[in-house]
Amino acid sequence: MQNSTLYPTVYVLGNGQLGRMLRYAGAPLDIYVEPLAFNAPVFDLPENAIITAEIERWEKTPLTELLGNHKNFVNQHVFGLLADRFTQKSLLDELNLSTSPWCLLKDKTQWNDIFQTVGEKVVVKRRTGGYDGRGQWIISDENKADITDDLFGEVIAEKFIPFDYEVSIVGARFKNGEKRFYPVTHNLQQNGILRYSVVDSAFPQQSAQQKQAEAMLSKIMDKLDYVGVMAMECFVVGDKLLINELAPRVHNSGHWTQLGCSISQFELHLRALLDLPTPELQTFAPSVMVNLIGTNHNPKWLNTLFAQLHWYGKEVRAGRKVGHINLSHPNKAVIIQQLEKLRTELPENYQSGLNWAIEKLK
Repeated sequence: MQNSTLYPTVYVLGNGQLGRMLRYAGAPLDIYVEPLAFNAPVFDLPENAIITAEIERWEKTPLTELLGNHKNFVNQHVFGLLADRFTQKSLLDELNLSTSPWCLLKDKTQWNDIFQTVGEKVVVKRRTGGYDGRGQWIISDENKADITDDLFGEVIAEKFIPFDYEVSIVGARFKNGEKRFYPVTHNLQQNGILRYSVVDSAFPQQSAQQKQAEAMLSKIMDKLDYVGVMAMECFVVGDKLLINELAPRVHNSGHWTQLGCSISQFELHLRALLDLPTPELQTFAPSVMVNLIGTNHNPKWLNTLFAQLHWYGKEVRAGRKVGHINLSHPNKAVIIQQLEKLRTELPENYQSGLNWAIEKLK
């Protein structure tokens, strides 16, 4: 693909599936997007190039040192701040945004105080790294010895929240402060990995949650002077949202937008980076996203009505995200029918999640 005749090249730190989907979201608009492996050779960066990232942290290489500290790296200051759960949670506290009670876990002398002031059961999380359920421990007084001495100072302890369900919102901020938001999305995580997302404007709390989530994410993006797409994952407890995680990038829970909205989250990110005219986001039907985790490709998936398969071309390994399937249709019964078809084409460990998604649509 030749460089764009209209726009500067957008370089992406990281060449996984998110960078890949940014690349082909840019093609129809003649936006040239080049995802880069961390170990790719250094090159002369065009003066007007724009740099973004598909991941919060990256290994130190000559290329990441060049791009990660370049003046054209949009939101450069945000990635390190949000990649560290200590500074991320500190930001939420500074902005008086609801999140689970927490503290930095420095040494074992804190345990009694933590169980009294934070919670009798806590989730201990690595400050950096550790995603999709890795680097996290559920701890009470009985198993506190599971947190070994080498972890102290490198983890935070959050109150264990018995939430009703999980949601997320994906939105974007433009250079002039204008924002665009997708509908609040209901998510199912299993073993710490997102497995399903469902979007439906008819959900009982949708309107109130949308208003609450947009206000919270707006406050964060404004404080950071952020430009581009950001995702916010929340626990729902009664009528209240508690922020769980922030991601300064396109996000797995926004993949449904590729089929369920006229502008996908990937295109939206590029539009914001390049400051392009962008209408309000409109969804026209309920949507479902099925994450494909450690599952071999099945050609039968291609014979699913009102669906879109994204296969990442990665080696299939247990617990690895290798693709996803989006489904969207104005009639929820049609989506349910296609999910029932997929049920026969997906392994046993998908069945409970399919039940969850189908129940959400009823």
